Amino acid sequence: MSSPSSSSTGSTKSRDSHKGEEDDDSWPTPSLSSEEIRTSYRIGRGEQGVLTFEPYKSILLPYWRFKTVPIARESCRMLTGAFEYYVRAGDFVGADMARKFIQMGMTRAGRYANRAGGRKYQAGATDAAGKKILLPKTDGHKGQEEKRKASDIFRAQWMKCKEDEEYCRLKQCWQQDMKAVKKESNEELKQEARESIKQEPTG
Repeated sequence: MSSPSSSSTGSTKSRDSHKGEEDDDSWPTPSLSSEEIRTSYRIGRGEQGVLTFEPYKSILLPYWRFKTVPIARESCRMLTGAFEYYVRAGDFVGADMARKFIQMGMTRAGRYANRAGGRKYQAGATDAAGKKILLPKTDGHKGQEEKRKASDIFRAQWMKCKEDEEYCRLKQCWQQDMKAVKKESNEELKQEARESIKQEPTG
């Protein structure tokens, strides 16, 4: 796998086609130049948003693989490089998205290790309470051990990401910034409401 260039726009193919030797270790940081991207991001639970939040999804997804142990190891190496780059750059959104992809490598490979075919729930079926029906785990199926090892590769790095001091500091700063943005937005809504009341006819 090759690293992306430092451009923050365009497809993966176009980024790679403009990549030079000098930016082999760089990754696009769109949230540093776009307040909209930065403030629209949500941490969520676990991997929530990893396959929907753009443009980071398109930046990182091509490097997420877990079919075999060597492929998982290289994928984890690339995503770890992205995580570390984003942390150094002060791009929390990029770092957290890289963390999510690493976590998803762990959980998705784990699904294939726990169940033949990797399916966790019974397709299109729910119980009386409307909840998805969990399929039973299987053992001894083809590829089980390899997927377990692949999952472990991602798990070890995911734990390191969560405990990284600078990442945790960036996360705290981002959360504080989001509280300030929300407060400012609420104040603007209140002001608009007051202005609307003033403009209403009195009789």
